[in-house]
Amino acid sequence: MAWEPTGEVYIPNRGSVVDEPASRSWEAGARAQQPAESTGGGITVQNPRYPYWPITRRPAIEWPNGARVAFWVGLNVEYFEPDKRGTAHSATTTHLKPDAMNFGWREYGPRVGIWRVMDILDKHGMRASVLLNSDVCAENPEIIEEGNKRNWAWLAHGKNNSNYWTEMSLEEERRAMADVVNTIKAGTGKQPRGWLGPGLSETYNTPDVLAECGLTYNCNRCNDDQPYPVRVKEGRMISLPYSNEINDIGLFVGKTVSGPDFYQVVADQFDVLYEEGAQRPKVMALALHPFIIGQPYRAKYLDKVLDYIAGHDDVWLTTSDDIADWYYERYYDQAVASMPALRG
Repeated sequence: MAWEPTGEVYIPNRGSVVDEPASRSWEAGARAQQPAESTGGGITVQNPRYPYWPITRRPAIEWPNGARVAFWVGLNVEYFEPDKRGTAHSATTTHLKPDAMNFGWREYGPRVGIWRVMDILDKHGMRASVLLNSDVCAENPEIIEEGNKRNWAWLAHGKNNSNYWTEMSLEEERRAMADVVNTIKAGTGKQPRGWLGPGLSETYNTPDVLAECGLTYNCNRCNDDQPYPVRVKEGRMISLPYSNEINDIGLFVGKTVSGPDFYQVVADQFDVLYEEGAQRPKVMALALHPFIIGQPYRAKYLDKVLDYIAGHDDVWLTTSDDIADWYYERYYDQAVASMPALRG
């Protein structure tokens, strides 16, 4: 069945729906849906870049060696600007300049936490998929050096985590994205292929701009257990499963779970996906931040749960880059041909 956009565009400051001419092609469909520039006001897009596609009605996929689960560690390596708000240990001092409590808490990540996490990953033979703020290349080059020794995958994660990836015109975003991608390429020696926005933020144009800059997958949409195609104007794009549930910020900072609770939550997630994966293989992402999971009393339970996962047969311990490559080589074209039409 062909994937046909309805061409319905929502204009919030008019409060109405306007019918636009629909296009039947993949690339032209994206052009029909997307405004020339999206800045947070004016014309915005009502239809998604992908249709509703139940996981139970998709062509079968397989992972290497018949693995049930493709498991990847999404390690967020970030830079926070002084005197700007960011993830906070305590809200009581976020208004202060300097906010020594929260800035120092975040600084623990590159100074100490990353090295503890690095040792744990090495112990279990796992490579990190690094969600990398481009500012890290200049601020903490030693992390890049050690990551390259381990053949880590480098994904673009914006310039820093003090600013959301929003409020930009199309041309402004193109310039900002080119700067991020070129900085990471120069700093790591590798072209980033994946993307996670700071705070999972993006504009309506971001998927198109990613494709223009040579990126091929986006982790912002935590809405599936398998990759799937996303419509862009030029090139190809997939959504690759990430997690805001199995994520140390949400668990430790948001829900304030204990170390043993973290172990149980991650193990339970894995157990269900592993059981389901016997019939329909899945992706599991574990999202980590060194200033959180790198604390000694928490790192102990990261070590324990990675040992549990690695102790199972039929698990592909991999990177997000390798998952994307496998999917593109074997399943992307079939998925595009099989996806249902967008619904009006």
